[in-house]
Amino acid sequence: MIEIKNLYKRYHNHHGSDWVLKDINLTIPTGVSVGLIGANGAGKSTLLRLIAGMDKPEKGEVIRHSRVSWPVGLAGGMQNNMTGRQNTKFVARVQGSTPQEVKRVIKFVEVFAEIGEAFDEPVRTYSSGMRSRLSFGLSLSFDFDIYISDEATAVGDRAFKEKATALFKSKVGQASLIMVSHSEGILKDLCQSGLYLKEGRAYWYDDINKAIEAYHADIDNGKAVTKPKTASKPKRFDNLPGSIPEAEKHLQQAKGKLEEAQRALEVAKQQNLLPIYRKHIRDDIPKRQQQIANAQLHLEALKQEQSSASAPAE
Repeated sequence: MIEIKNLYKRYHNHHGSDWVLKDINLTIPTGVSVGLIGANGAGKSTLLRLIAGMDKPEKGEVIRHSRVSWPVGLAGGMQNNMTGRQNTKFVARVQGSTPQEVKRVIKFVEVFAEIGEAFDEPVRTYSSGMRSRLSFGLSLSFDFDIYISDEATAVGDRAFKEKATALFKSKVGQASLIMVSHSEGILKDLCQSGLYLKEGRAYWYDDINKAIEAYHADIDNGKAVTKPKTASKPKRFDNLPGSIPEAEKHLQQAKGKLEEAQRALEVAKQQNLLPIYRKHIRDDIPKRQQQIANAQLHLEALKQEQSSASAPAE
């Protein structure tokens, strides 16, 4: 069972600080699989991260009375210089597995991921698809009470998607799922109940079909789509590169630093490092997000200036 009490969440950025989620109060019963439904930007992934313990609410709390997985398929905590096998062994040990259980987990992930000899190559050499396959198998190799999934079944080719969906189905009855998927068919197949997020609020439905119907009704009435925030005007920053190629490079570097910070936080959690160290990493993430936002605005401003300069005079 998971209890969510008086939960509020927002992110401070250049768009402002509107509440993504506000005053959420609900209990997710034991053994019930739940599909999260809502428009883009409604807060579905945010709520999943809060439930998984990867993020903290601004107000309120999430109380977990069950063993909850990290988001299935999350590759953020992997060590790039370690092989897939070494990463799998490391995570299994962190989870407290016995030597026999470690061997079982390694064998399961190796067979399920279907990445062949790459399993013994450094993760830094993997494509994003290979990382996702490895992470998906690793996530489902442990027996959690509740599995968290954010579009996990969208990974890989058709055959792998079918295998991933089948594995999810095999978990139903043994454990429950809380998942986000743009495939309503997947939600209907795997979930009994639905949680519809709209304008920061959460609406519980015992029947997933009723939740989907409510969402469709709001779409038809123009009420389901999250109102877009007013876009910030492109703005040049004096401390950022003055050419478009250098500005694009700076933006990619900023995104890379954010990914590094997110990976570092996952590793810190897995290794149960000191809370003060984890807080330092966690506090760094909003700064990285703001750097990306500024870099994007700066690049847009440079492109607009170039476009205006090259436009023929009337």
